[in-house]
Amino acid sequence: MKLRQLALAATVAAAGFSSALVAPAAFAQAKEQFFPVLVYRTGAYAPNGVPFANGYVDYLKLVNARGGINGVKMSWEECETGYATDRGVECYERLKGKNGGATVFQPLSTGITFALTEKAPGDKIPLITAGYGRSESADGGVFKWNFPLVGTYWVAADVLVQHIAKKEGGMDKLKGKKIALVYHDSPYGKEPIPLLQERAKMLGFELMLLPVTHPGVEQKSTWLQIRQNRPDYVLNWGWGVMNSTALKEAQATGYPREKMYGVWWAGAEPDVKDVGPGAKGYNAVMMQHGAEPQSAVVKEVLEKVHAKGQGTGPKEDVGQVLYMRGMQAAMLGVEGVRAAQERYGKGKVVTGEQMRWALENLNLTQAKLDALGFKGVMRPLSTSCVDHMGANWARIHTWDGSKFVWSSDWLQGDEQIIKPMVKAAADKYAAEKKLTRRTGADCQS
Repeated sequence: MKLRQLALAATVAAAGFSSALVAPAAFAQAKEQFFPVLVYRTGAYAPNGVPFANGYVDYLKLVNARGGINGVKMSWEECETGYATDRGVECYERLKGKNGGATVFQPLSTGITFALTEKAPGDKIPLITAGYGRSESADGGVFKWNFPLVGTYWVAADVLVQHIAKKEGGMDKLKGKKIALVYHDSPYGKEPIPLLQERAKMLGFELMLLPVTHPGVEQKSTWLQIRQNRPDYVLNWGWGVMNSTALKEAQATGYPREKMYGVWWAGAEPDVKDVGPGAKGYNAVMMQHGAEPQSAVVKEVLEKVHAKGQGTGPKEDVGQVLYMRGMQAAMLGVEGVRAAQERYGKGKVVTGEQMRWALENLNLTQAKLDALGFKGVMRPLSTSCVDHMGANWARIHTWDGSKFVWSSDWLQGDEQIIKPMVKAAADKYAAEKKLTRRTGADCQS
């Protein structure tokens, strides 16, 4: 009997000891906010995808080094998409329920965004598509779960038209001009077309549409057309190897690089480094930030992450354009969590639904941005039920042969043109999908 009692006591003790070991681990897991990270570190777009991914993950590491968000640490898992829509959807399905559930998805692809826009409402997981995705998803009245924070392609296209007009001496001076759009033949590349067509109709310039097939290494026929038609300006809506190829073809064709303007995914170091001095004069619109090696957040990452041997990629990439884009994207997600905690409980892991509310009520003042290390990098951002973009400012930078330098003041997308377009496109989407616009009561939920 004693032996049986001793055995039972040993079993209970072991069970208690075991649970003592498990409980802290389970508690720690419950206290982590899970961020799935969709990346493309392989394939044709890897040179541009890698620095973004490194910046994104390094910022999450920095947040943990700061102590998390009111004590809640970040956890994450990368999933390789190769910039392919089907693989992006697979990553979404695999990660959406892991580690207590995904906080937010950032697809880093307009094609993947289109696909996930159909899935997010059912799964109740918000999408942050900072500077890409559907331009009409800025309308929160229809796109409840989409957040194209900081800017859309219609903002980028409008700012480029404004900047070119300013160079020419006024909007009226664009009449009779030729502007060519060399674009990636994908949902991403086609996004600016409606805005440019609207501007062309208003201002009287001729718009040439020149699609380039994925991945963009074959552009001979495109630049033959440019050589024959000699447009006054070329807008480059490229990504990855397409951008450097366009610059090499422009150089070979003799098209002036100072007449070329890229979107914010076509104006980073990987796009110009192989062309070097041959790309001098090339311009790109920037989603607020540029290369920011002297920013406070970069110095903090170097000190608290890289100096401890925990950097995700090469130290020399820290602060470059796409690295900053990744950090900016991660910061938007983290600040969404912080805003959600303000309402739902500090020190708590927030759900996808709570995160959605936070992203719709985000208020990043200049003081907040400065405190996060983004002084001089970003302007304030404020969202609402109707406005899921929150900011529409941009500026132009230019490659001087060795680095990008700012070449414009801050410019703002013209809301008188963009807002009606957004509403019309959102209404069309709602009609196609049989969706009803959100009510005032829904906006408060």
